Amino acid sequence: MTLSYKLEVFEGPLDLLLHLIDKNEVDIYDIPISEITDQYMQYLETMQELQLDVTSEFLVMAATLLAIKSKMLLPKPPVVESEGDAEPEEADPRAELVQKLLEYRKYKEIAGHLREREVRQSLIYMREPADLTLYLPDLPPNPLQGIHIADLILAFQRVLRRSAGRHRVAKIHRDEISVKDRIRHVIEALEQNGGQMLFSRLIGDDWRREAIIATFLALLELVKIRRIVCHQHDLFEDIVIRLREGGNAVGLSDIEIDY
Repeated sequence: MTLSYKLEVFEGPLDLLLHLIDKNEVDIYDIPISEITDQYMQYLETMQELQLDVTSEFLVMAATLLAIKSKMLLPKPPVVESEGDAEPEEADPRAELVQKLLEYRKYKEIAGHLREREVRQSLIYMREPADLTLYLPDLPPNPLQGIHIADLILAFQRVLRRSAGRHRVAKIHRDEISVKDRIRHVIEALEQNGGQMLFSRLIGDDWRREAIIATFLALLELVKIRRIVCHQHDLFEDIVIRLREGGNAVGLSDIEIDY
């Protein structure tokens, strides 16, 4: 008849001690150290008989258990009564081992909880990310793409500085400059120059401030109604004004401007 042994695999000496405590159903705060030590030593002897590797951790714990068992078996010194404060009670030799077992049990339970969550998560299969670009709204192109409002302001300031250097003597009179007339002038100038021209070429050298401002407002209005497109090749370069293709959907007579 063949005798077979079935040994559980423990992660360390504390794991083995917790197994023995749970198996004997004893209180972890009041461990029967003699009984637990004997069972622990029997387990080590069985491992050595089966020629299994016994790590140094198990041997160190065996020495610790034997030391605690020896302290528990030694008679306690007699208590000497004195008139002063009572002498502190001798610490339990098992206290340090109990604290280690409690800490190990706490982390073992946490590890078991994480292992269960890992198993549950492994049973969940996620769908691969789909391409949703087909469902994006078809937005019209921005006529001011690549141009910031600061670029228009800088171009306007350059024109103002260029006109401010000229000294003229003239009579002061008020001229009514229509933005709608400036819009027609910009459209005609673009058509005469092949549908495209520079912003600086659009402004005349002898123009007054009122005409420059009205022309600038006309450009903004044409961009708003999508009749022209403005772009800039490089930073701080002159702005290029270009007629939009198919931009005649709104006629000039339909534009209502209130300035």
